[in-house]
Amino acid sequence: MMSNTDTHLLKEGERLDDLQCNGYYIIQNPEMFCFGMDAVLLSDFATGKPKGKVIDLGTGTGIIPTLMHARGKGTHFTGLEIQESSADMASRSVQYNKLQDKIEIIQGDIKEVPCIFKAASFDVVTSNPPYIQESHGLENLMEPKNIARHEILLNLEDVIKAAAHLLKEGGSFAMVHKPFRLAEIIRLMSKYRLEPKRMCMVQPYVDKEPNMVLIEANKGGRTMMKIEPALVVYNKDGSYTEDLLKRYNM
Repeated sequence: MMSNTDTHLLKEGERLDDLQCNGYYIIQNPEMFCFGMDAVLLSDFATGKPKGKVIDLGTGTGIIPTLMHARGKGTHFTGLEIQESSADMASRSVQYNKLQDKIEIIQGDIKEVPCIFKAASFDVVTSNPPYIQESHGLENLMEPKNIARHEILLNLEDVIKAAAHLLKEGGSFAMVHKPFRLAEIIRLMSKYRLEPKRMCMVQPYVDKEPNMVLIEANKGGRTMMKIEPALVVYNKDGSYTEDLLKRYNM
């Protein structure tokens, strides 16, 4: 629980969620956007680099840098987030967890990455970007949940182009997305010299189609991709599979 000396870190409508790893917590507001299974799975899937610099594009409340730090997948992490409210929550979570020397949160636009960071300045890039292309019919385009889910402020190419700029030669880019956009993902990665090396499909049930894809590419890598066994999330009775629980285990 948050001590009395730390209650000032929470604002109205926010809650403190226990990540159940290393005693870390994260501040979230359910009226805005909360992290999901996709972020947790990406933090597990990404190879990372134990002694490297890692940046997460569109970090939200900072869940991926926090979990990757807990897994020992880097020495310093940067989270880039365009929404002021989310970046603020992420910064306060870093402060609460006393990780200021390990994780830095920067408010900024992924499309402006070349103006914010020098080229080839990171060993690893991760991203859990908006999945949905269509945004027509939405009542409030700038609502935080809409920005997180829909390509309103950026598109898939913006994310992949930014990753290519940030990565050192041989560095890795790991992303979670939707399978129906896989052909587009691979095409854009190749366009920016990011060679897909690993891929894992995520299925809700063993007899259901995948609803997520985890993919990792290397900058300037040779052509060869490993297709990993699919991850099935639920058993027939609705309980989590052993494979899923292992990936959640810190």
